[in-house]
Amino acid sequence: MDWLQQFDGYCERTDFTYWSEPLNAVSNIAFIIAAVILWRRCAGVPMARSLSGILFVIGIGSYLFHTYATVWASVLDVVPIAIFILFYLFLVNRDIVPMGAWKAVFATAFFIPYAATTVPALNRVPFLMISSFYWTVPLLLALYAIFLRRRPGIAGGFLTGAALLSGSIILRSLDESLCDAIKIGTHFVWHILNGVMLGWMIHVYARHMLATGRTER
Repeated sequence: MDWLQQFDGYCERTDFTYWSEPLNAVSNIAFIIAAVILWRRCAGVPMARSLSGILFVIGIGSYLFHTYATVWASVLDVVPIAIFILFYLFLVNRDIVPMGAWKAVFATAFFIPYAATTVPALNRVPFLMISSFYWTVPLLLALYAIFLRRRPGIAGGFLTGAALLSGSIILRSLDESLCDAIKIGTHFVWHILNGVMLGWMIHVYARHMLATGRTER
């Protein structure tokens, strides 16, 4: 694998210079701002602060990808996102469902076969196939909201997150197809909405932990 290989995957990029995607790069400040705000608000909830730290790293990784546009930068972009998804899912299973830690580990591991079966199905739908993996997340949030429907604060929080993420995925998927009409593309809005969405999801978790008095978990 050539870790230095560059590739152009977004409307805004016109060459392989460092600032060829200025909006896509700078819009990652949304992740940083959300991470800092949630870090300050989640004092006493260590796992929420851990999520805030991962969110900060997501912003850095995405910035590097949209400036260097290399294979190594792509890895730094996607790995923190995957870690956030799995860690958040573990915390939901352990602290919100709730279940024991080991049961939560096994329940979280089911995300892998879930995604492995859902992504191929989504790949058969023309528009959804563009961001097929990402669609697994709002769908899963909706499923958890249904399961936790007797707890409206949690269920409503998850549905709000699912709606925000669905909107951002749509804009991510429209980036290339609207390139002729919108020269700057729409990918930068994906960053902004995702910063809001991930910050919101951290808030939902922290709010639950504070309300149940389990602030040191």
